[in-house]
Amino acid sequence: MKELLDDFQQTIESASVKLLRIPEDLSAIPREKGKWSPKQIIGHLIDSAANNHRRFVTAQFSDDLVFPGYDQEGWVSVQRYNEEPWLQLVQLWKTYNLHLLHFISFMPEAALTKLRTKHSLNQIAWRIVDENESVTLAYLIQDYVAHLKNHLRQILPAL
Repeated sequence: MKELLDDFQQTIESASVKLLRIPEDLSAIPREKGKWSPKQIIGHLIDSAANNHRRFVTAQFSDDLVFPGYDQEGWVSVQRYNEEPWLQLVQLWKTYNLHLLHFISFMPEAALTKLRTKHSLNQIAWRIVDENESVTLAYLIQDYVAHLKNHLRQILPAL
């Protein structure tokens, strides 16, 4: 887990510097027709942080990893991320993820590695897990970081 957390921290720090080099006007332009703009992608990652924050907390008090999904397109649409200042979005994304990093670094090993036979990661995970396969909270955290990095590469291909 230490290696994952070190990578997560490096990703947050490095990406936030690179993201802030994107000019405000370019941050609202989609990469392609029908795709999200950098602002919308960062907004989606903020939404992902919020949803997974709750999951990471409640998983420590439960014997399962069953969580509701959320309408990602709808969340991005109603929050109108393209109309929010780029600096503010990047700062919120960075700060929220630094908090998650802090929080995760203090999770007990037993909570991270406890096998859960009941889960909804076949529906909500970025890299889905068969519903009949046991899974850990550590996997969900790894999946969160992989999802985050995938979206950052859409904005910053060299990341």
